[in-house]
Amino acid sequence: MKRGHARDQREQNVIQQTKATEFLAARGLPFSVHDYEYAPGGGLIGMQAAQSIGADPGCVLKTLVVEVDRRTPVCLVVPADHKVNFKKVAALFDGRNARMMSPEKSADLTGFRSGGTSPFGQEHQLPVVLSAAAMACPHVYINAGDQGLVVRITPADAQKAADAQVADISAPPAPAEPIKN
Repeated sequence: MKRGHARDQREQNVIQQTKATEFLAARGLPFSVHDYEYAPGGGLIGMQAAQSIGADPGCVLKTLVVEVDRRTPVCLVVPADHKVNFKKVAALFDGRNARMMSPEKSADLTGFRSGGTSPFGQEHQLPVVLSAAAMACPHVYINAGDQGLVVRITPADAQKAADAQVADISAPPAPAEPIKN
């Protein structure tokens, strides 16, 4: 099968099931599964996924696990081409700061290995914050619980499934300054 090829729910039994796809299917939400070539040494994974499946990077969402004040774990879902505003994330949880959680600790909490973290079907469900920027997309692509696998779902269904809070927590990177001669 070609990389980046979409399959609907009826065909999922042919592919690898994950906790995330089982979680979504159990809720009766419409989604499709898409795979891409996972290359961890090749740069930003979300941008790789967007290119591989031919989707707008603003609608391909990366899933990050952070800690607010080193005590509150939170799952963030933000566009692949955006940067997280950690101060805004901390403020949402009445904290002073937020920082990335180690991949090992994240895997222990969520049950997903790095590069395969999903907001759906986590071992210990963390609070989920969905970037408000993603809500403008007709569909978003979110990790399906394994490296190289995403689900295509509406932002509203993703919010509902993950019981996510929607907030302004990310922004696209500033455009590069023109080079002056």
